[in-house]
Amino acid sequence: MSLADILDALQRPLLTVLDTPVSWTEVLGFGSGALCVWLVARQHLANWPIGIANNLFFILLFTQAGLYADAGLQVVFITLAVYGWWTWTHGGGPGSSLPVRRTSRTEWIRLLAAGVVGTLALTLLLGRATDSTVPFWDALTTALSLMATYGQCRKRLESWWLWIAADLVYIPLYAHKDLYLTSLLYVGFLALCVAGLRNWSRDLAAEPPRPVEATAV
Repeated sequence: MSLADILDALQRPLLTVLDTPVSWTEVLGFGSGALCVWLVARQHLANWPIGIANNLFFILLFTQAGLYADAGLQVVFITLAVYGWWTWTHGGGPGSSLPVRRTSRTEWIRLLAAGVVGTLALTLLLGRATDSTVPFWDALTTALSLMATYGQCRKRLESWWLWIAADLVYIPLYAHKDLYLTSLLYVGFLALCVAGLRNWSRDLAAEPPRPVEATAV
């Protein structure tokens, strides 16, 4: 079987939800995505390879749905996953894992500036260069997701708040695009993010105090 045959099979309808066909790609994206977030909430290293598999499924799904920024975002996620995988195993110093920390003021300034610029730039790009029907919302969720992923790579507690904000937009956005299973997946993501926020907050409280970092690049 060729790669083209495999890709074609993944995009064939597997079941129907609310009179809308659901493909293998969406089902596999649902399962791998839920497992990934569950593992992140527990700070399990396996979240990174599972997350990369999830990104590959979503590249296919979002390209087919015309969510081009979200599709391109998955490529960036794969790159960040490699970085996060390395950081979680080496960022805590010799013989120790990376601890949970709060986002510094300098990091917040950089993240917010990048988020605003990224949202505006992507909105213009999607509106002029693609047939996207939701350029602003596609761009906004892309920017929020990148900000959250950076924080996740560095084990910053506030990354969960960014994911929660993104999920609150993703849920109606995917429903609007008839991706009902994916929309339902993000309802589950939202619940897992709240659980992750609680788990990481508890772990942060248990950590011995350290000097606040001025920057973290």
